[in-house]
Amino acid sequence: MRSLFALAFASIVAASSACAETRVFIIASQADGYGVDQCLAKGEKCGAQVARTYCQSRDFAQASAYRRVDPDEITGSVPKTGANCSHGHCDEYVAITCQR
Repeated sequence: MRSLFALAFASIVAASSACAETRVFIIASQADGYGVDQCLAKGEKCGAQVARTYCQSRDFAQASAYRRVDPDEITGSVPKTGANCSHGHCDEYVAITCQR
């Protein structure tokens, strides 16, 4: 009976972790003078707290990843360097992966 209960419990735990919600947020990396955007864009350790706080502000428990996103990875929604960018400069973007 105990082994049956243990097997049922393990199945429930495995199923619930498989259903964990994950969402990727793409945000503009804006130079604010504090260097926070560079920590996120370069995937440096100093960006971990910022990414976690960003996720928590959107009711997620944690940030599992953060990195710079190349504009080519975002299909058609971000201007590329050139005529569509103000003063020849386009924003950089950061992807933050959040989990519940």
